[in-house]
Amino acid sequence: MLKMKWSPEQISGHLREYENIYISHETIYAMIRWDKQCGGTLWKYCRHALKKRKRPPVGKQIPIKDRIGIEKRPPEADGTRFGDWEMDTIVGKDEKGALLTLYERKTGCGIISNLPNGKQAEGMLEAAWKELIPFKDKVLTITTDNGTEFAKHKELAKRLNTKIFFAHPYSSWEKGGVENFNKLIRQYLPKKTVIQKITKEQVKKIQMELNNRPRKKLILINQKISFINNYNYTCTCYLNLRISGFCKINAARICISEKKCNLAP
Repeated sequence: MLKMKWSPEQISGHLREYENIYISHETIYAMIRWDKQCGGTLWKYCRHALKKRKRPPVGKQIPIKDRIGIEKRPPEADGTRFGDWEMDTIVGKDEKGALLTLYERKTGCGIISNLPNGKQAEGMLEAAWKELIPFKDKVLTITTDNGTEFAKHKELAKRLNTKIFFAHPYSSWEKGGVENFNKLIRQYLPKKTVIQKITKEQVKKIQMELNNRPRKKLILINQKISFINNYNYTCTCYLNLRISGFCKINAARICISEKKCNLAP
């Protein structure tokens, strides 16, 4: 499980829930440290490699036209209802290539999409729209930061019939869900990774693995199951395939051919 990049808490919860084995996450950490002292490599699979680091904020604030601040976001968009999303980007080595990341706050389910042209507003707009359009009726709000790649937020909000809110500068905790999701992705794609060379298939495999991990906030139910349970959709098989990383067309094709289902869009 460690080699699948699960955390000690996730391993402990899974063993307790599904294997009837009771072992605390502290014990698992102790075993990892002991293994490291003996020359083992289990510590390399921990997200922080048994270390905690603090980094100061970097970059500068660039105003975005017609942005709506997070202070105007409705109070009900607090992560307890289904359909409130967070959005961010991950950049590759030398700021070349990027990934769009989307995170549904209640279920902890994430979506990753390639941005071949890097952090450009037009590419971000198209990628976000294509990923969220299957769930259009369940995109109630989107919260993001002040990166210039989100300059076309009004067009995205119009296409999805939703509202987009912007966190305060240097306040990443105001969209902490997607920030944590990005850190999990960095387990697979460290900061020196040349993201331009990462294929769509590789990205969707990472997405599938992350969404299949048990999540502590969901009492260690995996995010994919939680998302499907919350999304009241007539064709569960199609939705299951989409969250697993299949594109819209392939998911519909598989759904219809293998599930004998005519409800897929």
